[in-house]
Amino acid sequence: MTDRSKKIFLLTTIIGSFVVYSVIYYAQVFKHAPYNFSEFKSFVFKYGTRDSMVNYYNSATGEYDYLNKHDSLVKTHLVLTKTELDSLHVDARHLGFWDFPDVETNTDSTSPGYGKAPRYFIQFNYKRKSKQALFDADFNGPLKLIDANKVMIKDITSILSQAEERQTK
Repeated sequence: MTDRSKKIFLLTTIIGSFVVYSVIYYAQVFKHAPYNFSEFKSFVFKYGTRDSMVNYYNSATGEYDYLNKHDSLVKTHLVLTKTELDSLHVDARHLGFWDFPDVETNTDSTSPGYGKAPRYFIQFNYKRKSKQALFDADFNGPLKLIDANKVMIKDITSILSQAEERQTK
C-alpha cells in the first residue's frame, strides 16, 4: 500500500465510523423524543382576563366555551380532525413551544393596564409528558418569545374558528 492509499483508508475509516455512530445515536434520540405526534393525546387552550379565563377548549372532551360578540357564553362541542391537531403540533414544534417558560406573566402591578391584558394558557398532553405555558399579552420578556406566543395563539384560534365553521355547515 502506498502512503496515499493508507491516508485515504485511515480517513475513510475515521469519517465512516463517525457517520455510523451519529446515525445510530441520533436515530435513538429522535425515536424517543418526548413530544412525538404519535404519542399526542390532547391539548387545552384557555384565555380571558387574569381573573376569569372563561374561554376554554379541550380537545380530549371537545368542550368549547367562549364569549361571543354580545358577551354571552356559548357552550358547544367541537371536534378537531387529526390533520388539524397535527397542524397545531407542527406549529408548536416550529415555534419552539417545548422550550417556552411555563410562566410568562407580567408581575409588575404598577404598570398601566395591569390585570386587563388577556391571559392565555396552552397545554399539550402526550403519553409520557405534557407541556404548558401561561402567557400574558402584556408580558415584557424577550421579543422573540412574545412573537412566538402570539403566532401560536393566532394559529390555535384560527384552527378553532375554521373547525367551528366546518361544523356549523
